Amino acid sequence: MERWQIIAAVIAGYLAVTLAIGLLAGRRPSHSVTGYVAADREFGLLVMYFVMGATIFSAFAFLGGPGWAYSRGAASFYILAYGVLGIAPLYAIGPKAAELGRRHGYVTQAQLLVGRFPSRALSVLVSVVSLLAFVPYITLQMRGAGIVIDAVTEGHIPLPLGVAVAYGVVLLYVLAGGVAAVGWTNCFQGVVMLAIAWGLGLYLPGKLYGGVRAMFEQIAVERPELLTAPGLTDAGTSWSWGAYSSAILVSAIGLTMWPHIFMKSFTARDDDTLRRTVILFPTFQLFLIPVFLIGFSGVLFPRQPPAPDFILPFMILNTGMPALVVGLFCAGALSASMSTGDGLLHAAASITIEDGMRPFVPLRDHTQRILMRALVVLVGGIAYYYAVRQGQSLVWLLLSSYGLIAQLAPPVVAALYWPRATTAGVLAGLVAGSATAIFFFLNPGLQPLGLHEGILGLVVHVPVLVAGSLLTRPQNEAHAAAFVELRERTASL
Repeated sequence: MERWQIIAAVIAGYLAVTLAIGLLAGRRPSHSVTGYVAADREFGLLVMYFVMGATIFSAFAFLGGPGWAYSRGAASFYILAYGVLGIAPLYAIGPKAAELGRRHGYVTQAQLLVGRFPSRALSVLVSVVSLLAFVPYITLQMRGAGIVIDAVTEGHIPLPLGVAVAYGVVLLYVLAGGVAAVGWTNCFQGVVMLAIAWGLGLYLPGKLYGGVRAMFEQIAVERPELLTAPGLTDAGTSWSWGAYSSAILVSAIGLTMWPHIFMKSFTARDDDTLRRTVILFPTFQLFLIPVFLIGFSGVLFPRQPPAPDFILPFMILNTGMPALVVGLFCAGALSASMSTGDGLLHAAASITIEDGMRPFVPLRDHTQRILMRALVVLVGGIAYYYAVRQGQSLVWLLLSSYGLIAQLAPPVVAALYWPRATTAGVLAGLVAGSATAIFFFLNPGLQPLGLHEGILGLVVHVPVLVAGSLLTRPQNEAHAAAFVELRERTASL
């Protein structure tokens, strides 16, 4: 067999195992919307740990992270910073959301918001904002999978075909098993990508430089600008502190607001499981250390990849590794991509039906499941279209998504912590914040101090929400208290 055929065989074996795990796990939950969307609220600590970690650290970390370390140096450390900061709010918000889900049957973020702020318009608006953010995020995952397969098979399996094969498997197990399939495949994928990342992260600096310390000593002499915060831009100029800090801030604010992450609050077996997951999550951040080491190991390599996002597969192919090892690396990269892409596709379909259609059209359980599966295919098709044509950096794609998703934070905080918030105020704030974020995304030259468009959106969003709430009639006290005062009752259990 030729080298690329051995690699393709390893990839095929990995995909077969992943599909088998997903299909078997999908047989466990009930055949209901709660079973498909929330796995009957039965995820334990093991599944919750990996579903959070593997979902959050995706193709952007496994490929985009090394790409930024290679081309932008210290700028990549923003990824390490926001992960630890961003998961912390879930310790307080998650159990409250979970308890409300158990009481009222909520399985999506918008259902909780509309429960506090009754409005079909709000339900639709949240679903639209979520979908607009989801498409570039799913595109990122698909493109990452295609980049890896194309590179390691030396073009014999081109990017469009690689994406189609990998995400054909994802579609099959998500369609069959919903979030249960997502959860258990994430366990397998998380173990694979952690093992591969650490193996490569330690091997490459040792082989090329004699160790991690020696690698950084050489970089400090020949490319010191890469080790100076806040790092570089794509153009090679110094990244501004305003852009660097706002990238961390908007990502930290938006992390737990992603519907596919927030919705995991509804899948936990109990509150203790959810809190322990948050406490343990920073250990998953260790995954980023070898990922960055891989990127830095390519800085002084005599040859250059076709693009920064290709640095990881490029280094694997140009350092004399056996075909079997290259195939296993590809499995790790695919794990990173697929473990996030499956959750995104599932969440996109779930919120579209639950929040965008059901408030207007009565739907039976069976009909909702059919429509969700159809939406999985539709959203996957749209993301595939952009994945095979998109030329932007993987990390840039993720950052662009956070501008909109961060706008969900003020409504969630208001719903759970501010009794004076009103439906009118929340709607006005969400519209104003989202419009501002979109405006500055389309006109980046107007962003003051290089601040991320999501932060600029929040600067408008919060005052509008507060003013709109104070200028409109307060909600019924008992209704607001059922959400806001839940914290004390939950904490005492």
